[in-house]
Amino acid sequence: MNIELVINTTTRGVDIALLHDKALVELHREQVNQQYAVGDIYLGRVRKLIPHLNAAFVDVGYEKDAFLHYLDLGPQFASFNLFTRRTISGEQKSADLLDFDMQPDIRKDGKVKDALGQGYVIPVQVAKEPISQKGPRLTSEITIAGRYLVLVPFSNKVSLSSRITDDAERDRLRKLIQSIRPSNMGVIIRTQAEGTKVAELDQDLQDLVKRWEEFHRNLRKARPPQRILGEIDKTSSVLRDLLNDQFTNIHVNDEQTAAMVRGYMKTIAPTQEGIVKLHKTPDLFDAFNIHRQIKSSFGKQVNLKSGAYLIVEHTEAMHVIDVNSGNRKNSTVKDQEENALQTNVECAKEIARLLRLRDMGGIICIDFIDMQNRDNQRKLHEALKEYMKEDKAKHNVLAPSRFGVVEITRERVKPVTKVTTTEKCPSCRGKGVVEAPVLYTDELESAVRFLSEEGTHKSIRLVVHPMVEAYLTKGFFNNTRKRWAKKYKLKLAIEASTSSEFLEYHFYDTEGEEISL
Repeated sequence: MNIELVINTTTRGVDIALLHDKALVELHREQVNQQYAVGDIYLGRVRKLIPHLNAAFVDVGYEKDAFLHYLDLGPQFASFNLFTRRTISGEQKSADLLDFDMQPDIRKDGKVKDALGQGYVIPVQVAKEPISQKGPRLTSEITIAGRYLVLVPFSNKVSLSSRITDDAERDRLRKLIQSIRPSNMGVIIRTQAEGTKVAELDQDLQDLVKRWEEFHRNLRKARPPQRILGEIDKTSSVLRDLLNDQFTNIHVNDEQTAAMVRGYMKTIAPTQEGIVKLHKTPDLFDAFNIHRQIKSSFGKQVNLKSGAYLIVEHTEAMHVIDVNSGNRKNSTVKDQEENALQTNVECAKEIARLLRLRDMGGIICIDFIDMQNRDNQRKLHEALKEYMKEDKAKHNVLAPSRFGVVEITRERVKPVTKVTTTEKCPSCRGKGVVEAPVLYTDELESAVRFLSEEGTHKSIRLVVHPMVEAYLTKGFFNNTRKRWAKKYKLKLAIEASTSSEFLEYHFYDTEGEEISL
């Protein structure tokens, strides 16, 4: 598989696209002055206790108070709270926990009023970014993430990613980390650590300890509400979480970012430093056709090359996806049930990509095309779970219901990525909206392909707006009309009509009768 990363720096911020065989699978955007990102640590002040929710609202400087549940305090909250008080008072002069007086774990079934009080000052970490009308979701179980490891202060537990399945490797990593971790510092071993050398793990651990020491220094002089330790910038965090020696190319249009990426590649794959390529193009997303993929993937209707399409709706409570066969046609499949299975499996692959790309979280309900055969429903369920394996977000795929609806729960830690796919209509001067013109030719070609595969029309006439006609016939030897006619083996004429609206089109047969699609 060809895996590429495109880092596009603009005046608005940094956009990062992950491509698998040129197909867009992840999109990350770092806006200028973005605050309250997952991983940021704040010194907050408890504003109100909510006993019936067993939770508290905490002021971290956001317009709405953040939410902290008792279960998110973490088992070691008493130790962390003691460390915080001693640090702010000046009594705790070192970040080292070797001689720290560890406190007993708090009770799992305890009450928030027993651990917190109104006006308490506590460090908290953003677990979920502000979503819709809600403030950030917080945790007091602070973790500091690195490339291979995650540091968990006030713990002595070593945990491993469930994706590391080799027993010998799990045993090696556990013993290794146990031997080098600082006292009273727990460690979570990430998937990327599999097969990593001792020196790399030790260096990553030392970097995390330095960040903990930075947290301690900042905490000594902090006043609530104030950010104590920020997560590294989006570009660095994406590189940390995604980069590996399987990447084939990394495209960048900013010299400073290119230097940082090359430095990162030196540490993880020194022989592949050359895959970092600096471009002078102002907009890399345009050069790599990513804008078109964004427009086609973030709209209400998402079209597949086969002619099938998805309708994606978003509500406050859930996402709903409807699968439609559209004008999909497979001449090799005569059975309607088999055709439904093929369409559903194809759409399942696209849905798995869209969930990652649009970062859709919470409850997702998918209405697949009805299938009567239980074996086919099982095949669809297994296929969807297989496609979802690439998704790093925690998720659960339920089996299809008797009505053919599949429910997915997917971890939601930040707002769903939204991209406007409509543009102001030049005819109504902004009073209404139409689908993005960049997708218009795709729709026309899909219709031409459908008429060709149908086989009943060998010669067709397409009537469009004069501007569209000029675009499709531009160039004498090699224009869009000739390419379509050759590709789909039919006679295609294109005519302009001044009475047509900008994105209106009609097909006619040789008798002048309009062809219904």
